[in-house]
Amino acid sequence: MRGLVDKVVVITGAAGGIGRALTLRFCEEGARVVGLDLDADGLEDLERQLGEYSGRLFLQPLDITDYGKVKSTIDDIHRKHGRIDILVNNAGWDVAEQFVDTTPGFWDKVIAINLKGPLNLQHAVLPFMIEAGGGRIINIASDAGRVGSSGESVYSACKGGIIAFSKTLARETARRNVRVNAVCPGPTDTALLRSFAGEGDYGRKIYDGLKRAIPLKRLGQPEDIPGIVAFLASDDADFITGQVISVSGGLTMHG
Repeated sequence: MRGLVDKVVVITGAAGGIGRALTLRFCEEGARVVGLDLDADGLEDLERQLGEYSGRLFLQPLDITDYGKVKSTIDDIHRKHGRIDILVNNAGWDVAEQFVDTTPGFWDKVIAINLKGPLNLQHAVLPFMIEAGGGRIINIASDAGRVGSSGESVYSACKGGIIAFSKTLARETARRNVRVNAVCPGPTDTALLRSFAGEGDYGRKIYDGLKRAIPLKRLGQPEDIPGIVAFLASDDADFITGQVISVSGGLTMHG
């Protein structure tokens, strides 16, 4: 992709399946990648996995639900690297349960991670992008936020909020040369999706039903996501903002 060499890219959820694939892709593109995740052990494993990119890979733990920590971490990243060109909000969490069986405490955790976390990052990063004359934000939402997903009611609500927020922020910041887009993975073979199969008969039915329904006849893989994200972060997507792009093997089609 054009224009990614030496760009400073911040990626949340870097230690997870999609996060690792994103981190690798941006390293391969020649960017300087700052990977953030609550899982410190996962970050250490990622550092070993991507040892060949040690000169351009910077990893540190972060709880994205804590605005104070997010703000101080982003300030430190900007101070160290001089700028933040690209933000990829990828961190997420959920457990498969029907809404009637969930609790307000569960709602709070899902909302804190999947909605407030990305808001925290964008609020902290945007002033630096505006001051620098532009930037790129890619929010990893979900097709659950576009069409709903059984067993993911509150998660779907959060991802729908991220989609709407991305469009609104794209409108607000277009004149500041900040492009904001959302990528919506469909069912992707990550630890999160696999955990659904372990949530009893209900979770297994959801997991098996998703596999059968995908027209391309396979689950998505983490490696299916970074291409579109790198494109939206690149100069090749200079005239694209406020868009929502599904990567779902054809499971959800619209136009």
